[in-house]
Amino acid sequence: MEKIKESELIINPDGSIYHINLKPEHLAENIILVGDPGRVKKISRYFDKIVHRSQNREMVAHIGYLNQKHLMVMSTGMGTDNIDIVMNELDALVNIDFTTRTIKDKLTSLNIIRLGTSGAIQPDIPIDTFAVSTHGIGFDGLLKFYSSREVSDSSMSETFINQVNWHHDLPYPYIVKCSDTLYSKMADGMLSGITATAPGFYGPQGRVLRIPLNHPDLMNKMQHVNINNERIINFEMETSALYGLGKLLGHNTLTMCAIIANRALNTYSKDHHKPIEKLIETVLERFTK
Repeated sequence: MEKIKESELIINPDGSIYHINLKPEHLAENIILVGDPGRVKKISRYFDKIVHRSQNREMVAHIGYLNQKHLMVMSTGMGTDNIDIVMNELDALVNIDFTTRTIKDKLTSLNIIRLGTSGAIQPDIPIDTFAVSTHGIGFDGLLKFYSSREVSDSSMSETFINQVNWHHDLPYPYIVKCSDTLYSKMADGMLSGITATAPGFYGPQGRVLRIPLNHPDLMNKMQHVNINNERIINFEMETSALYGLGKLLGHNTLTMCAIIANRALNTYSKDHHKPIEKLIETVLERFTK
């Protein structure tokens, strides 16, 4: 088997992988990803025991145990570009032999939940509630750099393109489904629907400060989309890449978000820390059962 080149898989002198600064022996198979490095400690304080901590740039990781379950919580920073780094390097830790630089014969599947915040685009979605992403629809183009036809739903993409009259100057929107296993374990009683993953917080999500938008009516059109009896419920910046890379690499992925803004009503949570804390408790309770 051909060795993976040093420039492709960069291993630090201490044996850790380049960006996330973890060694294979550190990794837990049950992982919670957050965008904000400050949120890592808010989650790990619930652990019964923390056995390892690491930090490099915006990637902070705490590994430990809760209810005898091996868990890791890790920050990714914002955006699908960071998800590309984190997902590839997490996978490398379990599925590539660092000594021989070859892919292992027996592959390991990780359980990865993104716990985040999001803005609803539908007027009937209350602030401070929780949303689970059945699918991620990516406006970022990341998955098109991979051989990914088998994991993205081209029929759903074409339906979306036709319903919103998607402009040819924008990246092709790819759509990937969440893990059915994690959805059935985690999503009970929560609002669910399709999540739109934007490659930015302002213009790509229809926000205007000083720069006019090229497609100012996009969010309004998205409110009326119906794809296989599902609607688009929210905007965020990571889910499509998480789902796409998760499927390509053989990992279970799911995004669960606290809705802290309603874009249709132009409202924002009076105290967004409360729903985030409640979501942390809910995710930990269900994830460790």
